[in-house]
Amino acid sequence: MKVEMAFRKLTVGHRQLPAIGGMALTALATIGTAVAQPNSTHGPNLATRPAGAIQLIGDVASPNGAPGNFADMAERAQPAVIGVISRSVEAKQLRPGLPFGDGPEEDAPNENAPGKGPSGPGGLSPRKSPNAIQSVAMGSGFFISPDGYAVTNSHVVKDSDTATILTSDKKSYSAKVVGRDALSDLALIKVDGRADFSYVKMAERPPRVGDWVLTVGNPFGLGGTVTAGIVSARERELENGPSEGFLQIDAPINSGDSGGPSLDTNGDVIGVNSMIFSPSGGWSGVAFAIPADTVKSVIPQLREKGTVTRASMGAEVQSVTPEIADGLGVENLQGAIIANLQKDGPAVKAGLRSGDVVTSVAGEPIKGATELTKRIHAMAPGSSVQLAMVRAGKQSSVSVTLGQLPNESQQSRPRNPE
Repeated sequence: MKVEMAFRKLTVGHRQLPAIGGMALTALATIGTAVAQPNSTHGPNLATRPAGAIQLIGDVASPNGAPGNFADMAERAQPAVIGVISRSVEAKQLRPGLPFGDGPEEDAPNENAPGKGPSGPGGLSPRKSPNAIQSVAMGSGFFISPDGYAVTNSHVVKDSDTATILTSDKKSYSAKVVGRDALSDLALIKVDGRADFSYVKMAERPPRVGDWVLTVGNPFGLGGTVTAGIVSARERELENGPSEGFLQIDAPINSGDSGGPSLDTNGDVIGVNSMIFSPSGGWSGVAFAIPADTVKSVIPQLREKGTVTRASMGAEVQSVTPEIADGLGVENLQGAIIANLQKDGPAVKAGLRSGDVVTSVAGEPIKGATELTKRIHAMAPGSSVQLAMVRAGKQSSVSVTLGQLPNESQQSRPRNPE
């Protein structure tokens, strides 16, 4: 029996055309890396616990490290977690023979629902326009500072410059999108007018496999919901996934949880929930979160300039598997094999070819494509880097002067772009 699997973003979507549900792997597992640059002096320091942040939950921990009760941690975390609603108006694509669109229209969301956006272009309601549809995306997010800065997923607010956020005390606020980064699937939004929001901070160190994890989100638009599980894997590589790899967790995650936090037993954020792996569209015990280290490198740049700068060597790579190593006739080969090269890109100019295997960066060995991508993206465009490589079974090295990853490449998120 053939079972079709799909990776699904966790946004609840409502459209006047068929509702946004599960999407195919190529449309979903396309999350990239973040450039590891110092935190902006203009943004919140995500690695430092400021006064007012969630405190350690030592009073509920048992001797073996497992919490005796999640209730205290959940009570402290929930006020920092928000629902995020974004709306956009899109032109309707017509198919021949279907004069009013490509499928039956759904009822529009409640006109009086919190966060309802303005009318469409020219004051015409998208519901009444035969050539426009209104898309509503509902996800989650969390405050990272008391003055209203919050993190969510890029795909939650990808088509809008504003959003409505719903707090745990049932209040709604308007938020502006400060910046978004499709490659890491992270976005920064800002609520003005208050300086006393509850907030959480990023964990100072990554979790271990088997550590407890608590997630808080807005599944199906129901409001604050808490689930628990463990970290199932780290640095999980998926096609078009982040270069750091995902955290894989088994806490129940559903549509609408996208952008919510995964927390350790200290109440600190270890990841941002982004995707699930599911044959049915619902939770199946396999969920993926963007690591906190990625958040700490991306968010300061989004706050400072609204975009993320990454270096590129103009190549697409994949990890060397035992099968690839056998095919190349090299035993115990580790690294990243070059699959495609950008025409006239930095790698081509340096003399690299398809089939070359990069084994180290600046003298430090790499294990695969994830590590190579992470290191290249973390460097400054215009800098030079020495790469050790294997070509036709022989070792050599080459110096590459790096370019800048174009914005369009970051938006389309190709496989491990270098």
